[in-house]
Amino acid sequence: MPKVLFALTSHGQLGDTGRNTGFYVPEVAHPAEVFTAHGWEIAFVSVAGGQPPRDGVRDGDTVTETFLKTYEQQLAQTPTADSLNPDDYDAIFYAGGHGTMWDFADAAPLASLAAAIYERGGAVAAVCHGPAGLVNLTLSDGTSLVEGKQVSAFTNEEEYAVGLSDVVPFALETALIEKGAKFTKTENFAEYAVSDTRLVTGQNPASAAKVAALTVSALS
Repeated sequence: MPKVLFALTSHGQLGDTGRNTGFYVPEVAHPAEVFTAHGWEIAFVSVAGGQPPRDGVRDGDTVTETFLKTYEQQLAQTPTADSLNPDDYDAIFYAGGHGTMWDFADAAPLASLAAAIYERGGAVAAVCHGPAGLVNLTLSDGTSLVEGKQVSAFTNEEEYAVGLSDVVPFALETALIEKGAKFTKTENFAEYAVSDTRLVTGQNPASAAKVAALTVSALS
């Protein structure tokens, strides 16, 4: 049974706004539904371990409600990356949520784990703000994982549209381009995902399930 590791932010404060953030739960719940439908096993890791902060839970989203009930125990006690063996996972999926913008890029143990999964033939996936974890993800030869590959993520235009361009610590689209990514995108908040050499990325929450489907395809 193939296994996907969802990487979650441990950061819960949205800059100086006084608002809470965390991992965007639907960006895990809806992909998890896709993975389990294809016979995959689900696991979790977070930057700091323990129970990561949550965001994006909406009334009426039955997929998310079922997900939280099913994985309540695992989400309450997530491990840290340095305690995991990359050989145990076929893919790592960096979930979004604005919290990632404060802790994913500098999460070196998480980046090392992802690089090891990738270099043993696995996939690296990320959606929305999750690609913040790709900004400093380098392979064993010193090259950036995103260099020369098609990549998508929450765009500068989308960040401006939600009024947080001056709140997040950096512009994600710009940072990925600076690392050599061939950044691709569609209109604001529309579904868009791209797969390139076992690197699968999606633009926004609407793209999460498609990222999961493309990840399954990349390894099938």
